[in-house]
Amino acid sequence: MKNLFLFGLAIVLFTACDTKPERYTQQSKEIESYKAGIKDYSDQKWESLLTRYADTANVFFNTSTPMSAKKIPEYHQNNETVFSSRGFLEKGQEYEMAITDEGKTWVNFWGVWKGTLSANNKVLEIPVHLTAQFIDGKIVREYGYWDNAPIVLAIQEIEAVKMASETETK
Repeated sequence: MKNLFLFGLAIVLFTACDTKPERYTQQSKEIESYKAGIKDYSDQKWESLLTRYADTANVFFNTSTPMSAKKIPEYHQNNETVFSSRGFLEKGQEYEMAITDEGKTWVNFWGVWKGTLSANNKVLEIPVHLTAQFIDGKIVREYGYWDNAPIVLAIQEIEAVKMASETETK
């Protein structure tokens, strides 16, 4: 009986000492790197942003077709020419790191992107979800999801006003 008790106690001690990495956390070096990357984006510090990606990283922004991480600055600069200012609101940002059953490390970001249109000073706020896989401290794969419709509609509205103005002056 005494041996059975000691055996049971030994099992409890061994299983209590078995430390497994946390599957979900809101504090990690990967999260800190991703936070710094979000700030780099908002501050348009493209070189600093790119240091967070592996050379072979693939990025998917609202598409199933990958682009090289090296194209991120060009992508944003081409798509944001109609804005006098843009970036992520700091208030309300959420980050979470998850380790999958296969041992892959992913960081999730939820935040609100805010942009002011140059033509009419209209302010747009769009919820954004980003998720990035990290290997050895670098992003190797990233997905970004947001609704472009408010931007498209606002630009169409600007164009309609411009066309109406041109028609009136003829």
